[in-house]
Amino acid sequence: MLHARNKHAYTRCVLNTAQRDRTLPRTTIALCSEVTLMDSFEFNKIAGAVLAALLLVFGTRTLINEIRHDKPLEQQALVVEIPDEAPAGEPEPAEETVDIATLIPAASVEGGEKLFKRCVACHTNSAGAPHRVGPNLHAVADRDIGSAAGFSYSKALSEKDGTWDVSALDGFLLNPKKWAPGTKMAYAGLKKPNQRADMIKYLQSLK
Repeated sequence: MLHARNKHAYTRCVLNTAQRDRTLPRTTIALCSEVTLMDSFEFNKIAGAVLAALLLVFGTRTLINEIRHDKPLEQQALVVEIPDEAPAGEPEPAEETVDIATLIPAASVEGGEKLFKRCVACHTNSAGAPHRVGPNLHAVADRDIGSAAGFSYSKALSEKDGTWDVSALDGFLLNPKKWAPGTKMAYAGLKKPNQRADMIKYLQSLK
């Protein structure tokens, strides 16, 4: 068989000669035509194979991109809000100062009773009921601080002067450990003035 490059040269040579000399043998012209057709057929096969390979590569890539295409989320699946914290070393914001006595008249005994449900694990509130972790709070309003009979108070309260008036109750309910440093009271306190007013009015009703 002729080498591809030689086949091209041979074909061009024979065709040119055939055009100039019509007396060439038929076999020579036929051979020329056969070589030309074979060469054209081989070229078409190669070109078709290359085209098919390109279509396969780009088609596969397009299909993969369509399958793996992810639409951007309109919103994150989970949003966690982190409260702002004061930088280390800076003091916490000052507690709101309110004259609690001005809120007592409009306060709610029922609201205070609901709040007192947080306290029942440590305190009783009825006459003659036993002490628990904390003292019985029946008739606590205006009673001497640290004076409930039979209860063992911390030194912070047993040695504190005064009575459980509105101001004392407000200070203790707001921040027990700040108002009476050393107290055994573990409660963090009621930060909202209207809640403290409701609680004080409820305690005043326990008579």
